[in-house]
Amino acid sequence: MLNCHFQLQLGKFKLTQAFESDDRVVGLFGASGSGKTSILHAIAGLNTPQSGWIRIQNQTWFDHSQKINLTTQQRRIGLVFQDAQLFPHMSVKKNLHFGFNRITPEKRHFKEDYIIELLKLGHLLNRVPVKLSGGEKQRVALGRALLYSPQLLLLDEPLSALDAAHKAEIIPFFQKIKQEIHIPMLYVSHDIEEIQQLTDSIWYL
Repeated sequence: MLNCHFQLQLGKFKLTQAFESDDRVVGLFGASGSGKTSILHAIAGLNTPQSGWIRIQNQTWFDHSQKINLTTQQRRIGLVFQDAQLFPHMSVKKNLHFGFNRITPEKRHFKEDYIIELLKLGHLLNRVPVKLSGGEKQRVALGRALLYSPQLLLLDEPLSALDAAHKAEIIPFFQKIKQEIHIPMLYVSHDIEEIQQLTDSIWYL
């Protein structure tokens, strides 16, 4: 599902990576500063490699030699960050609708009610993000990303900002997504126990 081989230069930072996997949920593990987020940004189309290729589910998203470089919108990526990055002025329901309303009905793989039930968001729909706990915010961020029906879900340290109690609260939801949602996922973390618990295979930086 994932086939990447590229060189990325960001200022003085140079990163060369090659990885290939048929597993649906792949972990990316490494210490802070090892380039994990830079790799995610390259796959998402936010950074452009100097050479190589990025192929996801037999689609070429980037190929330097063939001058292929799809935009982030064309790649249709679902992104979940460690701080959720919800729209503070929008209710939970409007946050969930943000990506859902930007794709045509035929591209929607999930019904809204299914994702709301999967992530137990029904009682939160009318709240604004400031009224949510850290774990609740991450569940909303996950729901928003899934309702965009992405071709790839990129999870960048999604639990690192949570305390132990909130982390224990949300891990079962990640496990449910892994079991029920058939979307390729790349899960980034510097916590080896977390990444072993939630992924099928791990790339080490």
